[in-house]
Amino acid sequence: MLDRRQFLQVTAATAALTGGLAPISRLAAAQRISQDDLLAFTPVGQVTLLNFTDCHAQLVPLFYREPSVNLGVGAAKGRPPHITGRDLLTHFGLSSGSPAAYAFSSEDFTALARSYGRIGGMDRMATLIKAIRAERPGRTLLLDGGDTWQGSYTALKTRGADMVEVMNAMGVDAMTAHWEFTYGTDRVKELKDQLNFAFLAGNVRDTEWEEDVFQATQTFERGGVKVAVIGQAFPYTPVANPRYLIPDWSFGIREQLLAKRVRQARDGGADLVVLLSHNGFDVDKKLAGRVKGIDVLFSGHTHDAVPAIVKIGDTLMIASGSHGKFLARLDVEVKGGRVVDYGFRLIPVFADAITPDPEIAAVIAKTRAPYEKELTRVLGKTEGLLYRRGNLNGTFDDLICDALLERRDAEIALSPGFRWGASLLPGQEITVEDVYSQTAITYPTAYRNNMTGAFLKEVLEDVADNLFNPDPYYQQGGDMVRVGGMSYHMDINKAIGQRISGMTLLKTGARIEASKEYAVAGWASVNPDAEGPAIYDLVTDYIAARKQIPAGGHNNVTVAE
Repeated sequence: MLDRRQFLQVTAATAALTGGLAPISRLAAAQRISQDDLLAFTPVGQVTLLNFTDCHAQLVPLFYREPSVNLGVGAAKGRPPHITGRDLLTHFGLSSGSPAAYAFSSEDFTALARSYGRIGGMDRMATLIKAIRAERPGRTLLLDGGDTWQGSYTALKTRGADMVEVMNAMGVDAMTAHWEFTYGTDRVKELKDQLNFAFLAGNVRDTEWEEDVFQATQTFERGGVKVAVIGQAFPYTPVANPRYLIPDWSFGIREQLLAKRVRQARDGGADLVVLLSHNGFDVDKKLAGRVKGIDVLFSGHTHDAVPAIVKIGDTLMIASGSHGKFLARLDVEVKGGRVVDYGFRLIPVFADAITPDPEIAAVIAKTRAPYEKELTRVLGKTEGLLYRRGNLNGTFDDLICDALLERRDAEIALSPGFRWGASLLPGQEITVEDVYSQTAITYPTAYRNNMTGAFLKEVLEDVADNLFNPDPYYQQGGDMVRVGGMSYHMDINKAIGQRISGMTLLKTGARIEASKEYAVAGWASVNPDAEGPAIYDLVTDYIAARKQIPAGGHNNVTVAE
């Protein structure tokens, strides 16, 4: 449970966002949640740090369901962020049916989404940021945790340029990266040179010369405090994404190198050291316990939205959610190179309660204008909730797998364990933009290959170990590969090679045999020679042909914890 200080933080931060059990109308919700409520904060100390992460190029408000399944192993089991649904509400003292419950939990998502409306939108985010800057002139830093240039139709079509323009206009001070690298070496360099702020990725090195590719640290002066911000890009980028796109760069956690950067920052006179990380929550938690001297750690990659600070030794660790859904505010008082007091709030960006910032709204409108007709083209309608988020298949994952099975004439479908993409409510129209929010990548080929049952098990075992290895440094922070046309059982506490059992074909009920070959369709292969249609075209055609997408998921995976 929370300690007393954390409990008081969450209670104060959510006081304006809690309410009764009954769902309320959109109008009533808008009346109860105001922009002033969201900005309510008692300033502390000299410096205000603002952070968002993993927005995945979502410029406009959307629905986004938090996970109902987020399994932890070892010491992480049952601890934030591995607490979901009603358990999360109980742990953080949040009222069921409240705006805070809608923001942080999957509990009663559809009903609460209809009550409280969409979240996010960079014009709304900008309104909050500008208000805080006006309140704290010369004291704020705005830090972007990465996964910013990828995840939408316009980002794919402009190859990330749309997000660079918006982030420049918003006045970001520094960012780090992950999916940004999937545009390839040359494009990353081009976009970095267009930034009005620092691109920090101190753990990326040139493979030939073993030199830093990017700046590691940027120092700022805010409120009379010297602040050093160190950037840490996703350490497993060449494994999780195609190596051929970034052939000359190596990544890694590089713990000793990071410790050196921290010492250098301190020796250079930094009063406050901030790590802007895209490692993933559990990796960062271990890192914070081993690398001394980090005052604040903003953790990205795993999309966790944790209402309270997690304190690891003297390090204040913050997880700011994803998709532009939250803006983290941390005020700190620094004396003698130490944080002696702080105040924190993870602010939900309730789109209906916030007046859009006209400057950023104009930039977004200009960016979207050439594509508006295609973005809004209606393909069909969903009868049930479509979402992707959690360790196992979401209903939008099931839709993608169904499309692969049919359109690629396959027995089994595999869809990567991505966690980005908008949610759609029952009865909502499905547009081209919605499909791209789930599939917009630079290596979209929907392949069809023959695979043996033994190889399929090896794939599932490998992904499961990436997710459930008891040592966080061996976790890549993704979710399980999504499957269609088959079922299996998984025991997350067993060793690699022993977690997956009971693999069965759904159509026939037959066990999947190790030596037998099966027709398997998938997408997002890291192999440059993959052949087939683009996944977004395949899914678009599939939905358009059906018009009506039935409710419900397949629930074809069982788990022992």
